[in-house]
Amino acid sequence: MTDTTTSTTGSVAAPATDRYGVPVTATKGDQFSSFDVAAFEVPSHKDEIWRFTPLKRLRGIHDGSNVTATGRLLVSVAERDGLTTETVPTSDERIGKAGAPRDRVAAQAFSSVEEATVLTVARETELDEPVYVTVDGPGEGELAYGHLQLRLEPFASATIVIDQRGGGTIAENVEFVVGDSANLEVVLIQDWDDDALHLAGHHLLVGRDATLTYTAVTFGGEVVRIAPVAGFTAPGGTVTLNGLYYADDGQHIEHRLLVDHSVPNCTSEILYKGALQGDASSNLPDAHTVWIGDVLIRAEAEGTDTYEMNRNLVLTDGARADSVPNLEIETGEIAGAGHASAVGRFDEEHLFYLMSRGIPEDVARRLVVRGFFGEVINRIGVPEVRERITEAVEVELQSSGI
Repeated sequence: MTDTTTSTTGSVAAPATDRYGVPVTATKGDQFSSFDVAAFEVPSHKDEIWRFTPLKRLRGIHDGSNVTATGRLLVSVAERDGLTTETVPTSDERIGKAGAPRDRVAAQAFSSVEEATVLTVARETELDEPVYVTVDGPGEGELAYGHLQLRLEPFASATIVIDQRGGGTIAENVEFVVGDSANLEVVLIQDWDDDALHLAGHHLLVGRDATLTYTAVTFGGEVVRIAPVAGFTAPGGTVTLNGLYYADDGQHIEHRLLVDHSVPNCTSEILYKGALQGDASSNLPDAHTVWIGDVLIRAEAEGTDTYEMNRNLVLTDGARADSVPNLEIETGEIAGAGHASAVGRFDEEHLFYLMSRGIPEDVARRLVVRGFFGEVINRIGVPEVRERITEAVEVELQSSGI
């Protein structure tokens, strides 16, 4: 398995912002952002943020040829004391608080919805049980847009599980606004039907001494592209981004991350793991996963501590994984920074160890895959979700014939 690892340990005013707090000046590591579709050029493979994405499979939602919604996303939320669920117009001053769209499809989604769903956990409220949110796609052949915002007021604490399922073409923005000293764990499960196209911009904003643990799990869908952008409003914030994905023949799964450290003394940790398998006899496109991890430490973000890691396990021929970690540091006064990336096949030493103890090769291979994903699964704080994801991995392994 090819592994690339770098790390750094180690010393300028915050950028101008718009009404949503989004930087309007740019450094090398910035991405342009706007709520206006017309502000973005039509994507092409010459654009860095689109160079891995199969544009011909995006059904016209990226170039303006197919942007009229024909269906809708259905959002269902389990009621809970201390949790408020609202449907508000996108003109509501809270909408867009976590950041503006950073690509044309996300801007199209923002401008194409008139209402957003807002979930708010009240100040100093601690929810003992997870909140379950279900998002159903519009159905095969239909196009729908969505906007969801999760808000934790100061000193609140909650765990929220978002289960996305069904089929169709879906473009959406999801915001996570975590108030000062609040604690949010969110698990997003993309378990779409085989026909689904899902493009999403995720906007994460973390307050003073607040904590956000975000886990994205992706199994289903024909093309899935998730782009989380995390930022901080004040010192002491912590963001943990976890991900698990498993791609079969015909699937394109892409995770494109940006963590923007613009204030001092904040922490970020990133861990994503993926597996791929193909079928040489299939007429479907090869399984393809993409992970892009960008971390920007601005000159004013002294005391930053960050690390990002991505691992990919290619199980068969007919599969391709791209993994690109990027780290830009504008100050030497940091606690630490580093990244690691790997793409490879089974670790033969692990297989030999297990087989030397009498374990059949097929069983040994499954054990290696289970162990590979275990580090991410064990970070999820909801036992029933851990069990569900473990079972989903088992189903994938059975279908691979390993």
